Amino acid sequence: TYKQDFIQFMVRSSVLTFGDFTTKSGRKTPFFINTGRYRTGDQMNKLAGFYADAIQAKGVEFDFLFGPAYKGIPLVVAIAMELSRRGINVPFCFNRKEAKDHGEGGTLVGHKPESGQRVLIVEDVTTAGTSIRETVPQLKAAADVQLAGLVVSVNRMERGTGELNALTEL
Repeated sequence: TYKQDFIQFMVRSSVLTFGDFTTKSGRKTPFFINTGRYRTGDQMNKLAGFYADAIQAKGVEFDFLFGPAYKGIPLVVAIAMELSRRGINVPFCFNRKEAKDHGEGGTLVGHKPESGQRVLIVEDVTTAGTSIRETVPQLKAAADVQLAGLVVSVNRMERGTGELNALTEL
């Protein structure tokens, strides 16, 4: 399946490594994921293919893609290009960490969200859901968008504020 192929791809790309690690939240883990190790066009092309496979397998309906800064920026561009190759041409946007007061200004770059549109957020790794919790209000400040879903390559399954993992809580 594409999920098994994806895990093998992460290992071959040295993105998924095994050993004794501590996550940002202080949790001990036998594996580490560093998506910054995707460093070639070929790797990004393959990565986008896996995301497109997941998006198509889920059949989620959305109007535009969003990639949170910083690692989500090349990711959302690559995924939009792969979907386009498959005949699905969708707009995309991403955010800046800091607002710009010149040029086009603001914090969002690319597609300008419109009220009623459904956004599909693409993320590399989710641990505690912090990025998503920050992203949704920023998108909603631009327009009354609806969250169609979240596609993430790896959910670290860390516990959220309750009994569920952080991604399930979102």
